[in-house]
Amino acid sequence: MMNDMKSGVMAGPDIEYQNHLAAGRFMIQRGVSTGKMVFFPRAVAPVTGEELEWVGASGRGVVYSTTVVRKRPPESDVNVALIDLEEGVRMMSRVEGIDAHSVRIGMAVEARIVPHEEGHLVVFAPQQEKA
Repeated sequence: MMNDMKSGVMAGPDIEYQNHLAAGRFMIQRGVSTGKMVFFPRAVAPVTGEELEWVGASGRGVVYSTTVVRKRPPESDVNVALIDLEEGVRMMSRVEGIDAHSVRIGMAVEARIVPHEEGHLVVFAPQQEKA
């Protein structure tokens, strides 16, 4: 995380990512010269070190992997999933709106932004079939 010493404003890719989420935008990064998508937010692209720019994510993805974290009753079990985004990057999140045990590998999901005690999170829900 970088800090602008003159203004005292905290800056950096994590803060910028959170600012986009707070504004209701799910944004990821891509390399300026290669166009390769990157997630989680970084200051420069991994391996190449190239400059990154922010682009809007489609919000569509597919469950790559899933597991259930069992909670002691009366708390409900929660799902933790790796989601392959349409843009070609993978992120850890959870699938909500269905029983944690019903999430399946290959399930099409859609992102939504939810408030969290430390900012905002991207979570997913099963993609609705279009009639």
